[in-house]
Amino acid sequence: MAAGIVSAQAQEQQKPEQQKPGKSFVETFDTLDKKLWYVSDGWSNGDHQNCTWSAKQVSVSGGTLKLGFAAGESKGRKYVCGEVQTNQRFGYGAFEVRMKAVAGSGLNTGFFSYIGPVHKQPHDEIDFEVLGKDPSKVQVNQYVNAKSVGSAKLVEVPGGADKGFHNYAFVWEKDRIRWYVDGKLVDEATDPAKLPSHPAKIYLSIWGSDTLKSWMGPFVDPGKPIAAEVDRVAFTAPGDACQFPDSIVCKLNKGTQ
Repeated sequence: MAAGIVSAQAQEQQKPEQQKPGKSFVETFDTLDKKLWYVSDGWSNGDHQNCTWSAKQVSVSGGTLKLGFAAGESKGRKYVCGEVQTNQRFGYGAFEVRMKAVAGSGLNTGFFSYIGPVHKQPHDEIDFEVLGKDPSKVQVNQYVNAKSVGSAKLVEVPGGADKGFHNYAFVWEKDRIRWYVDGKLVDEATDPAKLPSHPAKIYLSIWGSDTLKSWMGPFVDPGKPIAAEVDRVAFTAPGDACQFPDSIVCKLNKGTQ
């Protein structure tokens, strides 16, 4: 449900050559590379979301991307929130993030791949979502053709997703998906009917909901501006070399996972 219903206002910002699956990269946020990232601004993902995406809630400093959530009237909503998405789409490979999520009932910190009708494609998605009502865990899941086909499994994050930076990775292959938290395998999908097949954009976001209480908990106003933090994002295409020492690709190449 990370992307869920995407507004038609979330228009494609891509040139024809950018429709080809992207190549391996490592982003450490020394700056916000606008060739790589598109900043969502001025819409929401549907009535379930109580905040409007705002470019003012996206910033980079000290090698860290900050995605904020704060009180602020915008487009009929009482809050504003931050999201970035890649301009390019990425196919099979290892998707990795090092991030610190936020705590708070009714809040969601997400790292996921998504493609859908707004891109003139079927809705496919692979998720990591930290539900702020219990940041000791992260939820993993996947969508195929707009249907949740995963277990929506909650897995432990050692020390808490909101207490420090943790490594989250999913390795997407034609015949399986594997999810990892801090290098540990936490879930796997192998049913062909439950595997996305369309190259997708990478998203990072924080948002809230007044209505998804059974899933995210009753929304509680944080009382002050808050922000999720992202230290690094990487994609490694199949067959490419490990790009940094604690990449899941290094472990897989060594046969330790």
